[in-house]
Amino acid sequence: MSIRVIEDKCNGCGLCVKSCPQAAISVEPKKMAIIDVELCNYCGSCVSACNFKAIAIEIEKQAQEDLSQYKGVWVFGEQYKGKVSPVVFELIGVGRQLADDRGCDLAVVILGDNLDEAVADLAEYPLDKVYVYEAPELAQYDGERYSRVLTDVVRELKPEIMLAGATTTGRSFMSQVAIKVYTGLTADCTGLAIGKDDGLLYQTRPAYGGNIMATILCPYTRPQMATVRHKVFPTSPKRTDGATAEIVNLKAKPQLFSSRSQILDFIEQCEATVNLVEADIIVSGGRGIQDPSNFAQVEELAKALGGAVGASRAAVDAGWIPYCHQVGQTGKTVCPKLYIACGISGAVQHQAGMSSSDMIIAINKDPDAPIFQIANFGFVGDCLEIIPMLTKRIKAMRGEA
Repeated sequence: MSIRVIEDKCNGCGLCVKSCPQAAISVEPKKMAIIDVELCNYCGSCVSACNFKAIAIEIEKQAQEDLSQYKGVWVFGEQYKGKVSPVVFELIGVGRQLADDRGCDLAVVILGDNLDEAVADLAEYPLDKVYVYEAPELAQYDGERYSRVLTDVVRELKPEIMLAGATTTGRSFMSQVAIKVYTGLTADCTGLAIGKDDGLLYQTRPAYGGNIMATILCPYTRPQMATVRHKVFPTSPKRTDGATAEIVNLKAKPQLFSSRSQILDFIEQCEATVNLVEADIIVSGGRGIQDPSNFAQVEELAKALGGAVGASRAAVDAGWIPYCHQVGQTGKTVCPKLYIACGISGAVQHQAGMSSSDMIIAINKDPDAPIFQIANFGFVGDCLEIIPMLTKRIKAMRGEA
């Protein structure tokens, strides 16, 4: 990319100087503008400001790649300690439909170490192949290392479509892969389909706080990459024909395992008695809980309902509850059958993580709190008074003391 001033058009008026946010342009009276390319970020403000079309930005176009060499639908097989993430089985279901529509294979690519149990589990689902990349260096997740390895595999085997869960892991390194292979990535998709006319992957995701749904295409580069929200698609059933997927063991390349970070220890912050993402019932507390000790009421209500405890970012930032309980745009995206928001105002960032819940009950003092706009039922009042009453009533209905 380059930028230049056209001498016979520039009259030194200085409009470009005023428009440049980088202060990269100077001009002497009645002389031509001079652009400092070290400061210029090619934003194009000067091009738009110039009434004489005296500034031009030129983009060197790369030769278009032959896209026909890319075939197949891939799912990233996210796993932790050899256990496959539940979102992978959802992606297998939608991936199978996409692969059938494209008339190609569906595969899962899994990275890690000691993956025999995970691979055997995956092979029972309606996959054509499971690509296995094992190495001791991949036993613990490292975004830099994982992105380098997966990029190498993608470049070699050339999948047409690459899907991953919009989890903490998927969000943190799939963008690195997309950058390395010079393609696009649509994050947090809630809909995927193959276009009938063009065969492209139509990737639908909420935008502007969920007020509109945007459908995004990637027509010029491959693979077409997307991360998908958990619990958006149903879990794929296992095969019923007794067949299993082909297992393809990929050759590890140690030169790809370097990393600028080192994992010294991994501290389990939560006792995962109930997985927040998997829970059918979630009771969440926010700033309206007022004190960390009051989360005991939230926990008691969640226990009475057989659910999990969530929290807003405000409660987590205040140190009242560990981050692993956070629900929202910067926390976990959940889709339970019942979500109870206690003392949570319902900012768009929190709604982004729970608005797809089947049933939402809100408890808040402020009748104008945004959470009431998406709630199915609401209690206007002090959550510290209402939560104990709800807990008592639920226990009574169940015959508990």
